[in-house]
Amino acid sequence: MRLRENLVSFGLVATAAAQVYQGFNYDSTDSDGSCRGYYDFKGFFERAKNLPGTKGHFTAARLYTSIQCGSTADPISAFQAAIDTDTHILVGLQASAGRAIYENELNALIAAAKQLGTAFTDRVIGISVGSEDLYQSSAQGQANNAGIGATGAEIEGYIGWMRDWLRGTALEGKPIGHVDTWTAWVLPENAGVAASVDFLGHNGFPYFETTKPNAIEQAVDNFWFGVQQTESIAAGKPVFITETGWPTLGPQQRDAIASVENARSYYSQVGCALFGQLTAFWYTLVDVNTAQTDISFSLTPIDSAMPKFDLTC
Repeated sequence: MRLRENLVSFGLVATAAAQVYQGFNYDSTDSDGSCRGYYDFKGFFERAKNLPGTKGHFTAARLYTSIQCGSTADPISAFQAAIDTDTHILVGLQASAGRAIYENELNALIAAAKQLGTAFTDRVIGISVGSEDLYQSSAQGQANNAGIGATGAEIEGYIGWMRDWLRGTALEGKPIGHVDTWTAWVLPENAGVAASVDFLGHNGFPYFETTKPNAIEQAVDNFWFGVQQTESIAAGKPVFITETGWPTLGPQQRDAIASVENARSYYSQVGCALFGQLTAFWYTLVDVNTAQTDISFSLTPIDSAMPKFDLTC
């Protein structure tokens, strides 16, 4: 099927009244593990909005944590940077590090709402409790050494905890969701998470799907197959595309080859179909994953605002 037909068939085409957002994912550290501060986030948000060929449409940021790197529970400086650059935020909270860390995440978020007021809360698209925690704790994730993760029951508990703590604050009523892979979303033991959220975040990387043919020629179909799986258990709730992309550099994954040409092809066929139709966060503006030193998904080098390929849709 053509991409527009995919969107229509899944009920995912935005209506005239629906608000969709387009942005990137931003971690709290740089690729060398050093902490990012206010000026780092401000610079990246400004870079995103001024990328050649994108007409200034990358105006949103997805965060993985609400805690400023190097502190126990201070609000992440990306919140202030978002205010100063008029960037919308999909807030994130870590959910795989235990209850004490999650409580610190909640305290940081609530402190930000109190300290920064509506200048912050009006820019919040939604709040994600965790990222790929269900995948990490699944049999597939454990086989791939993906990390500790958290169970569906734990994520459900964290979501309920958040709703209780946000009651009476300026963040009450903001959509609360969770981000994961389609392979985790469809597991029966995670049905309670899907039932408890207001939106489902979908991370999809055909490049890594080595259990089936995954060359760039199959990437479009593989991507939409994954979206369809997440949509199938969403019960009509919004599905955000929270991570997707194709690397310009990296090891071959079965049939998938990392190259500038293939990254451009994937961006053109998948990204350009998503932008303006679904809330989507591309992976990524600059590389940051310290566990992936031999691979690059970034559209721009860390020290340059010039894209690696033409981003015109």
